[in-house]
Amino acid sequence: MDFKPTEEHELIRQSVKEFCDKYVSPIAEEVDRYQRYPEEVIKKIAEQDLMGIYFPAEYGGAGADVMSYAIVIEELARACASTSVVVGAHTSLAEYPIYKFGTEEQKKKYLSPLCKGEVIGAFALTEPGAGTDAAAMKTLAVLDGNEYVLNGSKIFITNAPVAGVIIVFAMTDKSKGTKGISAFIVPAGSPGLVIGKHLEKMGIRGSLTSEVLLKDCRIPKENLLGAEGQGFRIAMMTLDGGRIGIASQALGIAQAALDESIRYSKERVQFGKPIGSFQAIQWMIANMAMEVDAARLLVYRAAWCYQQGLPYSTEAAMAKLFASETAVRQTERAVQLHGGIGYIKGTKVERLYRDAKITEIYEGTSEVMRMVIAGGVLR
Repeated sequence: MDFKPTEEHELIRQSVKEFCDKYVSPIAEEVDRYQRYPEEVIKKIAEQDLMGIYFPAEYGGAGADVMSYAIVIEELARACASTSVVVGAHTSLAEYPIYKFGTEEQKKKYLSPLCKGEVIGAFALTEPGAGTDAAAMKTLAVLDGNEYVLNGSKIFITNAPVAGVIIVFAMTDKSKGTKGISAFIVPAGSPGLVIGKHLEKMGIRGSLTSEVLLKDCRIPKENLLGAEGQGFRIAMMTLDGGRIGIASQALGIAQAALDESIRYSKERVQFGKPIGSFQAIQWMIANMAMEVDAARLLVYRAAWCYQQGLPYSTEAAMAKLFASETAVRQTERAVQLHGGIGYIKGTKVERLYRDAKITEIYEGTSEVMRMVIAGGVLR
């Protein structure tokens, strides 16, 4: 087995790292402190052809592979988790379902501007009373002539305040449970689409998250994505791939925590020598390095399975579960290693600590990941 990244992958990593050093890292603390959407950076990322990296060039994508996408998200998260989740949700949650299930007309009309970064995408599945339990969804879609009329509310929707396109899930036949869920492409400005209040978060504060309200929202019949009743399948397949993105984000956060810890352990002097010379710190660093490397191997395996056309649902769940829990452990260790300074606002490890937690929650909690993994190995 060859675990060495290809030359192309290393070039992508180096290019994104240099980009982050120049544009992303310098504003990361400001983005977090003021909950500021990094609009200028997102525009520059689009100019680098990174907003649709693993989609074909015919639709405005870069034509790269999923491993390249994982590396991009990892490096963005290493610099700024907020920026990484904007790009990740846009790519894997908004673009993927249109590419996989959309008609050719839908791809040309909606996927191309998304891949070019001309508009930002969002994914609206979760409701106040329907998270993991999608069958409890209350949002309804009723066909009225040549239009669907949508009514309901969604919550925790990443990118919603800046989205030009939102993938919305609604019940077209409540009696069928999950088999009665359908997916729709809802453009910004659609009559009856209201972006609700901004939700202030503990971490990833530059990633805008809000409610999405649908009040007699009318969209053309041709904006049905896939067939009626196919929405649950579309959502689950989309989330399977999206978990590779979240795992990559968690990996980047964990790597940043390790980087900061190594740097500080060499610089901080106590009792006349760097704290990195003490065995307690050395063992902490050793455990961090081991777990980050293990997480990377799981993430890259899931990406490899995806691009080889192999089953990847279980592998993606394993990568997401381990990488997210690794990120939480490593950031906690990094704060501990930094001592008092690690608890102060403006210190990178304090921000990483807050950013890490959400990776254990969104796109499937750790508990749900264990359900997915168990289902995969016990079938």
